[in-house]
Amino acid sequence: MTRFSTLRLVSALAALASVALLAVLGGKAISAQDKYTVQVPNGLAFSEFRGYEDWPVIAISESGGKIAVTVGNPVIIDAYKEGVPGNGKPFPDGAKMAKIHWNPKVQETWPGQPTVPGAQHDVGFMVKDSKRFADSGGWGWAAFDYDAASDTFKPATVASSPPQENDAKCGLGCHTVVQNRDYVFTEYGRR
Repeated sequence: MTRFSTLRLVSALAALASVALLAVLGGKAISAQDKYTVQVPNGLAFSEFRGYEDWPVIAISESGGKIAVTVGNPVIIDAYKEGVPGNGKPFPDGAKMAKIHWNPKVQETWPGQPTVPGAQHDVGFMVKDSKRFADSGGWGWAAFDYDAASDTFKPATVASSPPQENDAKCGLGCHTVVQNRDYVFTEYGRR
């Protein structure tokens, strides 16, 4: 084999290896879930909350052994700043909030070892749309369980922890106790 043909063979093998590597990596990227395609029955979709990761914090909480942060879009933040729901007014249509739950873990490198968010557990959403959700207090709900092993979300069910109905009215039963607060439990954390 001549030096020229050896170089061509090495170049061809390198190109083939590159194509194979791109196919493997590309396949992983293609097969990864786009969380914005997931939705609960009756149409409430993850995509309706696109960008929630960057919304301002409404409040933090701990319940059921989970750490949570509730964030809101500008519509709900402005309403809170105007005194809703304490002023007796309802939240306006278009108000949205997301509540992200994490399993707690100990921060071992910080003195005192505080509890901090570990693996994500789930995310829940609320949207005010008095026409679309007229029969559920004007609110639509969705809860999505997170699976860290597969990095995917799926609609929560009665088998979830905590158990959830898995349609857009899943929160009505629980939130009816705060009907006088326009079905919203979360207090706005003043700054």
